[in-house]
Amino acid sequence: MDTIAVDLAAKGLGEKKTQFRLRDWGISRQRYWGCPIPIIHCPTCGDVSVPDDQLPVKLPENVVPDGAGSPLAKMPEFYECACPKCGGKARRETDTMDTFVESSWYYARYASPQCETGMVDKTAAQKWLPVDQYIGGIEHAILHLLYARFFHKLMRDEGLFGEITTSHPHPSLPPEGEGTPAPSLSRGGLGRGWVEGTFNPLNEPFKNLLTQGMVVAPTFYRDLPAGKKQWINPADVEVEMDEKARPIGAKLIADGKPVVIGGTEKMSKSKNNGVDPQAIIDAYGADTARLFMMFAAPPDQQLEWSDAGVEGSFRFLKRIWTFAEAKQQTMAFVTNQNVKLSLSSSNAPQVIKEARRDIHLTLKQTSYDMSRNQFNTVVSGAMKMLNTLERTPVSGEAGTDGIGFLNYQAELLKEGLSILLRLLSPITPHIAQTLWKELGYGDDILTAQWPEVDEAALVQDEIELVIQVNGKLRGSLRVSKDADKAAIEQAALAHEAVVKHLAGGTAKKVIVVLGRLVNVVA
Repeated sequence: MDTIAVDLAAKGLGEKKTQFRLRDWGISRQRYWGCPIPIIHCPTCGDVSVPDDQLPVKLPENVVPDGAGSPLAKMPEFYECACPKCGGKARRETDTMDTFVESSWYYARYASPQCETGMVDKTAAQKWLPVDQYIGGIEHAILHLLYARFFHKLMRDEGLFGEITTSHPHPSLPPEGEGTPAPSLSRGGLGRGWVEGTFNPLNEPFKNLLTQGMVVAPTFYRDLPAGKKQWINPADVEVEMDEKARPIGAKLIADGKPVVIGGTEKMSKSKNNGVDPQAIIDAYGADTARLFMMFAAPPDQQLEWSDAGVEGSFRFLKRIWTFAEAKQQTMAFVTNQNVKLSLSSSNAPQVIKEARRDIHLTLKQTSYDMSRNQFNTVVSGAMKMLNTLERTPVSGEAGTDGIGFLNYQAELLKEGLSILLRLLSPITPHIAQTLWKELGYGDDILTAQWPEVDEAALVQDEIELVIQVNGKLRGSLRVSKDADKAAIEQAALAHEAVVKHLAGGTAKKVIVVLGRLVNVVA
């Protein structure tokens, strides 16, 4: 943004401008919940701050709200007090702060929750702030971020974070002596976290923003008198589907009478269409609930709740468990034989090298997706990885040769499952930790490093080409990745599918598209 502003200013097309939207902010509320405002009103001294040794002001716990005004204003035992200055009779403030006040800086308090000498401990603030990732709904991106940035910069200006600057030139400014920057970005001006030639990492409260999508679910209701509706929870409704799985009717399970099918809307108390996570956890476990929510949609998009999707997530976790349990003995084989083979060696069976390449290609993509918070594609990558491991033949299949192949297979399983469990650990921590320990990788998967891509595994010795005869698919052909057109033509003409369709005749033409296909024209 700063670089664009500099370019526009240099061309006379515009300049950077900061426009503040936050004006007056009424923070007091005439209600019980909220932080008490630490002010005492004295008829002689005026408004007096509560002394530090009397903080915090605590709300009374014997309150019975009656719905008419602030209950604190009706409790003399709370508001009657002595003035800290003159000792005369005074009145404690009975308004409380809007909860936005506390939520505007609570992230900073989390850095030093035990601090009793101020709002935050300076050393802790400099160690932990700013927040690495802010996640919130769209309403937070508008309101809470605005309030939090206001509070953060106020706390910074008041010195609550201490002095911390790092010598660092503004990224959008030219080096000294190479042109004049726009006035709004001069070396004495303000940039994002940059002041007078130094970079202050505590100028902003948050590094990254992720605006999460809403969770939506179907709604059901019955009409009541006076145009009102009785909203019914989906768990209490039985839906009738047609042959194409489209809803055509619904009834309340309790009485068997019909209910109206409403639209699919954001989960809310008012529409009574929320799902109790505890019911899912009781039936399928916490990992299933987490996996479904991560897989069903990208985190910044709308997620439609689906019981079938929950069941699908549960089946996937069962597959991982069953596969790991079935292969545990095979993985132990290489340890028992005291043999260590290199999966990247030229002697490794081709099917092992192909499977390992698929695993590391998937790892490369999922690591990138994880860095972008695209957790749904991380889960789909884990599913691909399990498919690859399941497809790998066992000893004696596909031309494999007994003990030698079994050693390579054991190494592939050990590496592949190690990568798979670490990919899933942030999403399904319980099953990942249990299998990590059961399979002998270590005591705690949280201490394991994120898996690294082996670039050597991505290199292909052979490639697979599509074989066509007269433009129709007839099979596939594996050739060396360095094979030229002549070698590919010769191999294609010797392919059994081509020989069969030529039926003793000769090919008129062989078209080779390197890296993709061979088309034999009869």
